[in-house]
Amino acid sequence: MADGDGTPVVPSNGRGALLVLAAFFVFSATDAIVKIMAGKMPAPQVTFFVTIAALLLLLVHALVTGRLRRLIPREPSLAFWRALLLALDTLLIHYAFAKLPLAEAYLIAFMTPILVAMLSFVFLGERLSRIGWAGVLIGFAGVVVALKPGVAPLNFGHLAAFGSAVLFALSLILLRRAKVAETDEALVASLLVVMTPVAFAVAAVSGEPAPPDLSDLGFSVAGGALMLGGHALLVRAFRVGEASVVAPFQYSQIIWGCLYGMFLFATPLEVYTLLGAAIIILSGWLVLK
Repeated sequence: MADGDGTPVVPSNGRGALLVLAAFFVFSATDAIVKIMAGKMPAPQVTFFVTIAALLLLLVHALVTGRLRRLIPREPSLAFWRALLLALDTLLIHYAFAKLPLAEAYLIAFMTPILVAMLSFVFLGERLSRIGWAGVLIGFAGVVVALKPGVAPLNFGHLAAFGSAVLFALSLILLRRAKVAETDEALVASLLVVMTPVAFAVAAVSGEPAPPDLSDLGFSVAGGALMLGGHALLVRAFRVGEASVVAPFQYSQIIWGCLYGMFLFATPLEVYTLLGAAIIILSGWLVLK
């Protein structure tokens, strides 16, 4: 098996798991930067600054290394639909965050690994073992323990969070299908090209923009670099590992988020968080069995 430029790809669920763990560690760092910036300006404006910074960094890297052609997708329609799914996913989850407690929104959004396991069987013919399914469900239970969600009245926020989980799951299935035809750079570039105008449009209609200062620009570049690295790791993870096995490691984002919260925002670690993290680690071991 080879990727879009003929480089051999050795399938490995273990390597895919390590890569996706790194991806969600990096994504959580991006979220931390977004949280810092959102204290001074509207969240959609922050999303736009970080996204356009990631796109510019990718273009600069491609120019310096002479790899501009690798940014052009070989299957534009598939790359576009995946990018659009992720853009809509972002809009829905941001709406859910506005309407629900974060724990409720995360809990519903983290149904993605379960949906990926089902969709992988339907569209990719991948089949999890009983132990693997147990790992997926135990991991979700770990998320429940860690987040301790309350009971909020059902509203459109719940529907938006579930829609976000469905769209993210579908984008991961498309990512798995696109692995042979495309380079990693083309998959990341197509996402950022679609995401940038979407983020700009949402920022434009969401209220008064706040003028950025020098520190905001620095955070934007740092956040953009992390976003770029996270998506590159995510693409590579699904290139080498089966979607149904790799996806459940999304649960690890709860652990990374708690650690960033403790070190950057002085958020204390609770017993429930540690217990949930232990359950999630057990689930990852079972999925790889």
